[in-house]
Amino acid sequence: MPVGIIINSLSIIFGGLLGGFLGHLLSEDFKVQITLIFGVCSMAMGIPSISQMANMPAVILAIILGTSLGLFLKFNQKINAAATLMQKPMAKFPQPELTISNDDYLSTLVTIIVLFCASGTGIFGSLTEGMTGDHTILIAKSILDFFTAAIFACNIGYVVSVIAIPQFIVFFSLFLLATAIFPLTTPSMILDFKACGGFLMLATGFRMIKVKMFPTADMIPAMLLVMPISWLWTTWIVPLFG
Repeated sequence: MPVGIIINSLSIIFGGLLGGFLGHLLSEDFKVQITLIFGVCSMAMGIPSISQMANMPAVILAIILGTSLGLFLKFNQKINAAATLMQKPMAKFPQPELTISNDDYLSTLVTIIVLFCASGTGIFGSLTEGMTGDHTILIAKSILDFFTAAIFACNIGYVVSVIAIPQFIVFFSLFLLATAIFPLTTPSMILDFKACGGFLMLATGFRMIKVKMFPTADMIPAMLLVMPISWLWTTWIVPLFG
């Protein structure tokens, strides 16, 4: 049962509805300052996962190779292109009176589609829930997403809630994929996978507080590489030094 995914989708729905209804009551300074807190929370979620890694060299290698692959394949651009396609039907959703231009509205809509549907934390959480049944990451993410959706809905309206539909489809697909993968894993592979996801959450936090705009979307392929590299490291490399 994908409890965490369901809760995450519901948090976006209710957060978007609340922000669309009450958004005019919040000041711009409040929206900016609360976003900084979201970033700190994302970083705090990532640190415990990193500290539990079983094979540090394997995780570091996976992050470097995975990010290099993402940059080479222009993974970020592909995600943005997919979000642009999803944005077209959503942009027709009835809106209240907007205080931003149509171009800014469409740009913001693409940004939040990427944020909710292709975030490293969401992908990590969905795969973790599918493999281990641990939905705490997605529940913690749901708290952040509720308020994030509300803040964005303050500017672009109730359409934010509709993003819960493609988000659920993406995350549930990952959940089913992870269920099939889990029997092939070992405890050390799971720990290294969680550590890799922790690095993505840490990078996401730095982006949210605007310290450094890490290429988090391009880092996503590392999530696919970390478990095979962890297995190779444990099976072939470690015995050489034994």
